[in-house]
Amino acid sequence: MTSTTNDPLDFLNNDNNSGKPAGPHADLVQMLLYEILRVKELIAYYDSIPNGGGKLGSSILSELVAEAYNSLVNYDVVLMKKYYDLLQHCD
Repeated sequence: MTSTTNDPLDFLNNDNNSGKPAGPHADLVQMLLYEILRVKELIAYYDSIPNGGGKLGSSILSELVAEAYNSLVNYDVVLMKKYYDLLQHCD
């Protein structure tokens, strides 16, 4: 008998060029994790703006990421959907 693990970050290692979870096996957890990772890259960009020009954007996005992560930890599907929708529109 073989044991298979369902790694929620497996979509990062796929041949999928965008890195975004897709297909019938993509679920809310994977999609939210993708958005969290994407927004964390935005936070790094905002932090790199000289003279603290991106501090406000960075702090707002950091708070959203923290709340989204908490929704994952608590497996609160309603909040997970909310933060997924919010993070999708961050740029």
